[in-house]
This record gives sequence, structure tokens and C-alpha cells, in this order.
Amino acid sequence: MNFLRNLLASILGSLVAFAIIMGMFFIFLILMGNSEEGILVKKNSILEIGLMMPIMDYTGVDDTDPFGGLWASEMGLDEIIHAIKVAKTDDDIEGISITTSFLQAGMAQTREIRQALLDFKASGKFVMAHSDFYSQKDYYLASVADEVYVNPVGAMDFKGLATEVLYYKDLQEKTGIKMEVIRHGKYKSAVEPFLSNTMSDENRTQIKELLTSIWDVILDDVSASRNISRADLNTIADTLGGRTPKLAVASGLLDGTLHFDQYEGLLKEKMGVGENDELNYVSLTDYIQNTNKNKLLSGSDKIAVIYAQGEIFFGEGGKDYIGQGLIVDALKKAAKNENVKAIVFRVDSPGGSALVSDIIWREMQLAKAEKPLVVSFGNVAASGGYYIGVGGDKIFAEPTTITGSIGVFGTIPNVNELAKNVGINAEQVGTNKNSVDYSLFEPMSNSFRKVVLESIEETYGTFLERVAQGRNMTVAQVDSLAQGRVWSGVDAKANGLVDELGNLDDAIAAAAEMAGLESYGIRQYPKYKTDFERFMEDLGGMKTKIGQELIQEEIGTEAYKMLKEFKDLSKQEGIQAKMPFSLNIK
Repeated sequence: MNFLRNLLASILGSLVAFAIIMGMFFIFLILMGNSEEGILVKKNSILEIGLMMPIMDYTGVDDTDPFGGLWASEMGLDEIIHAIKVAKTDDDIEGISITTSFLQAGMAQTREIRQALLDFKASGKFVMAHSDFYSQKDYYLASVADEVYVNPVGAMDFKGLATEVLYYKDLQEKTGIKMEVIRHGKYKSAVEPFLSNTMSDENRTQIKELLTSIWDVILDDVSASRNISRADLNTIADTLGGRTPKLAVASGLLDGTLHFDQYEGLLKEKMGVGENDELNYVSLTDYIQNTNKNKLLSGSDKIAVIYAQGEIFFGEGGKDYIGQGLIVDALKKAAKNENVKAIVFRVDSPGGSALVSDIIWREMQLAKAEKPLVVSFGNVAASGGYYIGVGGDKIFAEPTTITGSIGVFGTIPNVNELAKNVGINAEQVGTNKNSVDYSLFEPMSNSFRKVVLESIEETYGTFLERVAQGRNMTVAQVDSLAQGRVWSGVDAKANGLVDELGNLDDAIAAAAEMAGLESYGIRQYPKYKTDFERFMEDLGGMKTKIGQELIQEEIGTEAYKMLKEFKDLSKQEGIQAKMPFSLNIK
């Protein structure tokens, strides 16, 4: 009976897999049939920017791959910026309407989009904004518009920046599951939640200064766009003077309250369209598909842009994490390609494996010996993220970039107390004095802790030397800025940890100047496998992805983030050079 049931299940599974593959094949045929037509952009169109998906610096999809956009769950910052640049000179695009709510992007990414919209406005075309709800990040982006509106019964958030750090010391004691911690750096608070139930003065100081620096950038940008002084903006934040739509309008944050149909009436006036006529919208996602092949920079000479994004783990790497495999291969290809005259290395990473960071750093040195190499920091370039970038000829950071965090730690799980509570006793047998160095089920010995601490101190010393060499400082100078402390891009520049404040375009322009190029094209690395390719390699892959989405839907986004952080802890092998905490700035 079991055999028959298993046989039927296997047959059914095969039929389902075959049906899925055939369905994908028909989609492929449809895509191929429509690929030549593209998206039709009508005359007198409005580009609608509604950023609903998470934004990554780079999705790594091949433009020629018909399956590249299937199951897309993120948008690429590079594609968003490119589309806005094309729209600036597109005669069919009359203006932009921003309808974004709950923007899923980092502060540096948000500012890069904002800067692109400022450049778009320089063409004389309009930028308008409307939303039912503005979070602070949503408003920061929308404030660039000529006019900003909200639903009359909507909401507005403008109160300053804050973050929250969770501590687990009591939880460890109650469960008997703890993390053994060895660290260097008084600010290295990635492991502080495992050692204490309260925030240290050093950690509180650095978080406050970091948030204040980022808030100052937001104030400057909003002040320039809305013609409200920094002092008045802080007063509005302190008194919650924008907590309701009416108060937000009275304070000058918004231009008015409108239902969406009323907002469209304003757009029709700007477009010279009759009240009963329809507006021609083109969505950003459609416009990206239409403009991806429209190269704004061209030439036989190329600048390679290599993207390193996510935490750093040992392995091949992908669009979600940095591994030495893809990054080293990309650096080698760019260095050996005769058409590539300079390299820009884009980093968005909180760090991770110290070993992988050093492997990538070494490859950066080899590439730099061949060609100019400029580094661009995105949302985060901290600890291992800073480590891999410090080898460039010049470093650019956004004012809101979180960087630095020069420090090292190690965490090792231990279940000795839990094992005793549930009646588990582990016995070890070894041939030599140190052959049994560590067991999850036994307290960490002083001799083992000493060995790990020696490794951490050695790694920290190497980290300091790498930074000192790259930034033309003494080791003592670096150490005074290190100890695991994080800095904003503004403060990092003031302390000599980066060279210039600017975005990816600024870094590319600097690389072109260093290589003596007047005209050039861009070549992006690496190319990632699409979701379809991963699906075809492992039909269980989509099941995993769907399962993750279902879990997130059931427990909520915030709880899912916590779950993911615990899961990521299990991936940490060896000594870590990682950002001191997970910051959700809100």
C-alpha cells in the first residue's frame, strides 16, 4: 500500500513539474513574440514612480535574457536612475508623478533617487507627488517634487530618526542557549546584545551621533526643496507639527490635501488635458524595460562597475550576499579585459567573514595594479564592507552612508546549560591535549578562549594595517577611529576614512578622469542567475521562496526580520568583521 501511494505521489509530482515547465515554455514564446514590440510610450505621457518592491543597488539581470524579469522581487537602483535620466530628454515624457508609499530602500539609495529627480527637474519638466501616507523616508523622497499632496484622511510622519536594538542576555539565561563572545573594539556592539540587557554608553553615543548626522543631511535637502529653515523643520519634528494632513499643510511640509482624482485633475491642468480625457501614464517598471537598451554612455572604451552587496560569507556569492567566488572572478575579468580602462567597485555591505574580506581585498590590490580603481559606498559599507573597499585608489560615500566599524569579533553558540536542564551529558575523547578544542555541550575553556582571542587580535591588527595602507595613515591613527565605531559618510570624510562625498555617478566620472577617458561605456559585473535559472536547477527552489513569503505574511515583516537575523547567525563561520548592529532607521 505504501509503495502504491509513493508511486502515485511521484507520478503526480512529475506531472506537476512537467506542467510548470511547459507553462514557462509558453510564457517564453509569448515573451519572444512581444520582445520586438517593447512598451509603447505615448506622446504626452507621465512617468509614474511607485516604488513598491525592495530596492537593491543591482539585480544583475542580463537585458537580453527573456526570463530576466520573471518572478522579479526587487528593483535595481541602477535601472531606476537610468530610467529617470532617459526620461529627462524623452520628448514623450512631460513629467513625473511620485506615488510611492512604504519605500523599501536605504537612506543612501533614497538620496540617489532624489538627486536624479532634482536633475530631471532641471530640464523644466514637472515633478508632482501624492500619497495616502508618508513615512519619513517616503516624504524625504517626495519633498523633491514641485508640489506634494496627501489624502485628506491620510497620515504624515515627520518626527526625527530613531532605531531600536534588542538584547538577549536574560533570554539566554532562561533558555540555557547562549552565545560565547570574543571581541576587539569597545564600540563593537554586534555582540553586545548577547552580553548585556542594556545599551552601553559607547554604543548609545555612536548611534546618537550617527542618526544625528543622517538627520542633518535630510534636513538640508528638505530645507532646500521646501524653503523651510532647518530650525523650523526641527521644531515641526519636536512638536509633531506634521502629524495630521492639516498640520502638515499649515507647517509647509505639504502643499495641500487631495483625493487622488483631485490630484489627477491638477495633472490634467499641467498637461493641458480635458477634464474628461484620460492621462497617459507609463509605470516605472514598464519604462525601465523600454529604456534598458538606451545607453546614455557609449564607446569602445569601458568602465567596469562591480557590485558587491549583502553580507559577506564564504562561497560563490549572489545578489543577496557577497562571496569571494563571483567578486574575485569579476575583478579578474575587469582587470584582464583590454577594453576596460578603469574599475568602479560599488559596496553595500554590513560586513561578515574576515577571511573572505581579505581575499577580496587582495584581489582589489591586484586589479588596482592594472587599472585605476575607484570605490563607491552605498547604504552601508561597514566593517568587512569597509575592509573590501579600502583598497581602492579613491573612495566616494554618500553623506548618509553608514561606514567604518573597523573591528573584529567571534561568536560561538553554547548549549551547556540547556543540555544539563534536559539531561544530556556529552563525553569527549581525543588523542592530544588540544584535539578536543570546543564542544557545544561544555563550557568554553580558558585555553580555547585564549586561542580564539589571539586570532581575533591578529585579524584586528591586519584590518588596521589594511586601512592604514589604503588611507595613508599610521596604525595608531586608524586605531583611534576604529574600535568598531560606525560613522556617517559626512563624518567618515572628516576623519579621512573616505575621500569624497558623492554617488555612483560621481565615482564613475572620477574613474573616467583617472583613466583619461572622454567617452566610454559601462560594463556591469557580476551577472547573477535569474530566479528562473535557479528554479530549473532546483524545482524545490521556488517552494522555498514561496514558503519564506508565507512565513513573512503570517508573522509580519518585523518578526520575519528578527527570524532572518537569527538564521544568518548560523551562517557565520570563523572570525567576523561585521557592522556592530542591525539598524532599522525609522
